[in-house]
Amino acid sequence: MRHFGLIGRSLGHSFSAKFFNGKFRAEEIDADYQLFEMESIIRLGELLGRNPLDGFNVTIPYKESIIPYLDDLSDTAREVGAVNCVEVREGKLIGHNTDVQGIEASLHWLEADEGKRALVLGTGGASKAVQYALKKRGVEYTVVLRNEGKGDVTYERLTAEMIAEHKVIINATPVGMHPNTDEAPAIDYTAIGAEHRVLDLIYNPKETEFLRRAKEQGAQTMNGILMLQTQAIASWHIWK
Repeated sequence: MRHFGLIGRSLGHSFSAKFFNGKFRAEEIDADYQLFEMESIIRLGELLGRNPLDGFNVTIPYKESIIPYLDDLSDTAREVGAVNCVEVREGKLIGHNTDVQGIEASLHWLEADEGKRALVLGTGGASKAVQYALKKRGVEYTVVLRNEGKGDVTYERLTAEMIAEHKVIINATPVGMHPNTDEAPAIDYTAIGAEHRVLDLIYNPKETEFLRRAKEQGAQTMNGILMLQTQAIASWHIWK
């Protein structure tokens, strides 16, 4: 039997095990998929020593901090600067980024093409994958962050006019994820209208407070289920 899994700090929200184990049963694949919570990425070697894996996914908050622990990166993972899928090949750990494929599938629905402008909320590993995918499509984007630093504008400086001008809005933060489902990114939702297309990379809950507020303003909305499924299938293609 082959063994796969997901590592992250808090995995109570994750559907990955259900998705993969269901796939393995349906396709009669001799494999299983488990969740591995870690308080710190420095525990990675210890975890893999106890649980030899044939491949694994990586989620919040380790998509960037795992990189020094890997033996090599795919070209895409190197360009993005974040890893969500690790291949174990002849004892070496090879980092990949299949989030990009999941995001690209979602951007197709968003009609986020050249000439559109997008707001990307957040600066972490998921945001980096979003930025990479937007750049590939020729979409101009602005990164919103909490404090001055890695992005373009802080939430405090994000005006209603800027929100109105950017017809694609993507939440790449964990704000609103289970169990904190009453939370939402601190933006002016009244500036969102019917011409907006809004994506939340969160998939649990199915409709976040962020999406609910955007829909209330007439926007078309989408959660992270398509991204989850697409990146998971892409991960399986690497592992198998």
